[in-house]
Amino acid sequence: MSLVSKIVTWARIKSPWVLHFNTGACNACDIEIIAALAPRFDIERFGVVLKGTPRHADVLLCSGPVTRQIKDRLRRIYEQMPDPKFVVAVGTCACSGGVFKGCYNVTAGIDTVIPVSAYIPGCPASPAAIVDGCVKLLMSLEKSEEQAAG
Repeated sequence: MSLVSKIVTWARIKSPWVLHFNTGACNACDIEIIAALAPRFDIERFGVVLKGTPRHADVLLCSGPVTRQIKDRLRRIYEQMPDPKFVVAVGTCACSGGVFKGCYNVTAGIDTVIPVSAYIPGCPASPAAIVDGCVKLLMSLEKSEEQAAG
C-alpha cells in the first residue's frame, strides 16, 4: 500500500462525509438522523459531515423500505459514490422492510438493492444508536485497515 493511499484511507476514516437518503420511510427515522447531526448529539465531533451530493459522500445513510419507484434511483446514487463506499441502513424498515414488508409497492430492505455495511435497528432508531452505529462502522474500518497493513 503506497503512502498516498494510506493517507487517503486515514482521511476517509477520520472524516467521513455522509449522504442522507430516504427510500420511502414514514419520516420518523429521518427526524432521528437529523437529530443525530444536530448539536445535542453532535456526530460531527467524530468528523462526520453531511453532504448534499453522492459524488462527495463516503457513507450513505438510508432510511425506509425500498419501494419499486425508488429502487433504480437508490442504485444510481450508490454507483455515483466514490470507492470505498459504505451504506448504513437506519431503522427497521431499512433493515428488513419493517411494517411495510409485503405491501404491493415495497420490495424489502436496502440490502436487496445495494450492499449494506451496517444495520441500525429500531422504530425509529434513536440518535444515540445512530451515533453508536456510525462510530462502530468507523472503528471496524480502522481495524480492517490495520489488519491489511500489518
